[in-house]
Amino acid sequence: MKLLSKIAVAACGLVAGLGLLSCEQKKTLKLFTWTYYTPEDVVKAFEKEFDCKVIVTEYDSNETMFNKLVNGGAKSFDIVVPSQDYVSIMMKRNMFQPIVQEKFTNRDKINPKVLEKVTYDPDMVYAVPYYFGAAGIGVNKKKVPSGDYERTWNIFADARFNGHASMMDDYREVIGDALKYKGYAVSTTNEREVQEAVDMIKNDWLPNIVKFDAEGFGKDFARGDLWLCHGYAEVMYGEVPEDEWESTIDFFIPEQGGASYLDSLCILRDSKNVELATEFINFIHRPENYAKFLDGFHFPCFVNTEAEQYMTTKPLYEASELDNCELKDDLGDKLDMYYSKWEKLRLQTN
Repeated sequence: MKLLSKIAVAACGLVAGLGLLSCEQKKTLKLFTWTYYTPEDVVKAFEKEFDCKVIVTEYDSNETMFNKLVNGGAKSFDIVVPSQDYVSIMMKRNMFQPIVQEKFTNRDKINPKVLEKVTYDPDMVYAVPYYFGAAGIGVNKKKVPSGDYERTWNIFADARFNGHASMMDDYREVIGDALKYKGYAVSTTNEREVQEAVDMIKNDWLPNIVKFDAEGFGKDFARGDLWLCHGYAEVMYGEVPEDEWESTIDFFIPEQGGASYLDSLCILRDSKNVELATEFINFIHRPENYAKFLDGFHFPCFVNTEAEQYMTTKPLYEASELDNCELKDDLGDKLDMYYSKWEKLRLQTN
């Protein structure tokens, strides 16, 4: 009996050891992405289907992400989700591996309208679109109920909003929208055009703007301090009780479009799990999975149009409002021209 017990104990130890070894050998996918940007249930489903572990690390800005990667963090992650200008910058620095196209079977789910805007990688060799969005305009209907205001960026010239209007503290956004209103490209490098846009902001819009703010405008809007806001829909709606959305908020993106962004899924050059990383990107773009991401933010279905049939929430704005929006491109050394003009403009609000 003692011999049998020893054999049993040894066998159990061997099984336990094999189990531990199995766990240690389980592949781990490391995702570096924006805060709250990947549905947890989708991650769990991927882990189960591919028998792996996904570790999600979050960041709050492209600058934070980029600085971490170039200062020794690149070997720590497999997938990153930069916006379009940083995708361009990182491609030039050879920071990505190509997507394994044979594993990317859902590439046909990506809206051609999005790829038309992606001049830096239209064939999705290195970057697969995740979300295409834009800031817009929110009007507090309880404060200005008439609805006869101009539904363009020039609404900021409307004196009815004097002292109760804000625009984002983001020079590419504000100047880009002014350029779009003037009929110019959001990323023009023509200094005369940029100056025209800045002059219009200064002379026509600034007199009514109480501040430039990219963080607290949602709360100020919900309190009724701001009647006119430039910003992201999810921020404004997120601060107002859902049962008051219809009576309080008129959100729209002007028909001429505006400055927009595109976050993309990219595989880092130092990734040791390229095929698994591509499987994750492909998994995200299964329409039923992508719909969960859209539902989480009440986003419109624009990147992966087949996901719309699986959505359970009503979007905060229509996908068609994004048609005329234009990506903010990497401006290289021309960025200083925008920034210097913006700094002079910002002094006017102090």
